[in-house]
Amino acid sequence: MKRLSVATLHTRWAFTLCLLAAGAQLAAQNPGRTRPDFENDQVIINAPRPWPGVSDPGADIPKACASLPAADRARCGEAHNWHNHKLNRVMIYFFTGGEMLHYLDGFTEDLNWQAGQVMWSPASGFHYSGPSPTALFRNPPSNGATGLDIAIKKPGYPGKAGGTALDPLRVDPRDFKLEFENSQVRVLRLNLGPRQSVPMHEYTLDHLVVYFTDENVRRTSPEGKVEVARHQAFDFSWSGPSKQKVDNLSDKPLETVVVELKSIY
Repeated sequence: MKRLSVATLHTRWAFTLCLLAAGAQLAAQNPGRTRPDFENDQVIINAPRPWPGVSDPGADIPKACASLPAADRARCGEAHNWHNHKLNRVMIYFFTGGEMLHYLDGFTEDLNWQAGQVMWSPASGFHYSGPSPTALFRNPPSNGATGLDIAIKKPGYPGKAGGTALDPLRVDPRDFKLEFENSQVRVLRLNLGPRQSVPMHEYTLDHLVVYFTDENVRRTSPEGKVEVARHQAFDFSWSGPSKQKVDNLSDKPLETVVVELKSIY
């Protein structure tokens, strides 16, 4: 049996950033990657994926494969890079694209995303990826960046993040917007105009900042300490709880996404 659905945040199947869907070009940009781009006790960013011709020792195929009809049993062989996602993830896309997911029970899912989109992806079962028949792919940036797959290691709590007088959404609701929030993360998006400023605000949680544009800002602490921070588009940085005023020193807009980790320990 074969079913087809378009992914939404409410679908029972998680989407993934297994970039096989982008074809041989993207696969060639990530040959034999064996380490994540970043990992600490709370997150894993862009964990290794099973690229064509590269084995994935951690992706043992379930014994359920043996029960498949003979005509379908080959799907469990080496012809496809089967894998699963044991952790919930935040997916941040830098370019427009899509992929087709194929699950063990024959369920297929056609996924499409837009550049700049941020989505929540629950843990999912064994599947492999292929090209989407409906996605409009655009070439990734010249530096090879394609997006961030942020796996969340620790459980969270059901309460809301923030809530202090200096919470970004309270201090500057014009420039900060809530993307989504659940028991593990709160995700904010900042769109700051050229030469504009964000008043003193604070992050009460450990957080990851992802840059969609180049950053050139001046940060001022409550004690008056000043530092200039610069990042290139598609970079990311990890920070603990902090307070700062931010001035955009650039003549261009600044866009970032902030992923706050709501860990219970």
